[in-house]
Amino acid sequence: MLHSVGVHTLQLLTQAAACILLFPRFLLTAVMLWLLDFLCIRKKMLTMPTAEEAASASEEPPPDDPPVCVSDSNRMFTLESLKAVWHGQKLDFFKSAHVGSLAPNPERLAAHFVDIADFLLVYIEEAHPSDGWVSSDAAYNIPKHQCLQDRLRAAQLMREGAPDCPLAVDTMDNASSAAYGAYFERLYIIQEEKVMYQGGRGPEGYKISELRSWLNQYKTRLQSPSTVVIQV
Repeated sequence: MLHSVGVHTLQLLTQAAACILLFPRFLLTAVMLWLLDFLCIRKKMLTMPTAEEAASASEEPPPDDPPVCVSDSNRMFTLESLKAVWHGQKLDFFKSAHVGSLAPNPERLAAHFVDIADFLLVYIEEAHPSDGWVSSDAAYNIPKHQCLQDRLRAAQLMREGAPDCPLAVDTMDNASSAAYGAYFERLYIIQEEKVMYQGGRGPEGYKISELRSWLNQYKTRLQSPSTVVIQV
């Protein structure tokens, strides 16, 4: 009984400490979202490409890290957006995945490791559900998942966009998202059950160029004459 009370008290203290530490960052993000609702500021920071720019861009290979663009019709500072930001920052704070540490749930990834690297998509909860923080820029109209079947159906849309990439679906208690601090989106490299690369939280921290750079350096090391690779 006393042990249970002690554990519960420790959890409450941990949550309280996290709230105190996260509040300044959350407040700063809230102010930024409020400022972005002023179109004059949004146009300086987040702009949608014009038709001419989109046409010229279609003739070139897409950049690794395209700019974050938000249409004028989207409200940034809403109750749902603040709830989503707080949720994402808490997941990031309590995540168990860190560079150099053992990767959470490595058995889900190890089976896909052959040659240099394999890619795995993990579909998590929607960042902009149609009944939550709505975005008119969202490619699909997906409500919040109420059950695993909802999440599996929504994940099929992601499979259509990347048919050749293995796809996993997070559990309804968002275990993978919590372990990796993945909300809204995040990139990781796992090697021998350890986190070798941890990208920033998306969308602004979602840097495919960093992932490409890490893999290029790793490939160079493997091809170096002084490197001996033994496959078991």
